[in-house]
Amino acid sequence: MTMSTHAPPFASRPLLVLIAGPYMSGTGGDPERIAANRARLESQTFPIYQRGHPPLVGEWMALPIIHAAGGRVHGDEVFQQYQYPVAHRLIGRCDAVLRVPGESKGADMDVARARELGLLVCFDVSELPDRSEAA
Repeated sequence: MTMSTHAPPFASRPLLVLIAGPYMSGTGGDPERIAANRARLESQTFPIYQRGHPPLVGEWMALPIIHAAGGRVHGDEVFQQYQYPVAHRLIGRCDAVLRVPGESKGADMDVARARELGLLVCFDVSELPDRSEAA
């Protein structure tokens, strides 16, 4: 079922697409399961790029900030302090959010924020406008 919102007025150009989905969810803190979740998020980057849009995984931005602030372990206090706020700021710079399936409080928050901002919210890459010729 498609649950996209309306496209922003600048939809004729490539959209910066935040990929939102499970990262820590369902991992119990297991580094291998976290890495698998991250790989699943990153697996969406090439299909998004093929449609003419630059993809973004929030952890690419959040993890260096978390490490610089003293975070050392996924899910530690510093991680919790910065993970969601970084994503919240990023969404304000994005044009669209692709919600990857799976239970995730953070991804659900990302979708809610995107809708507040009137951004395009997609649940499948095929819902993104094809800008491959514009790139």
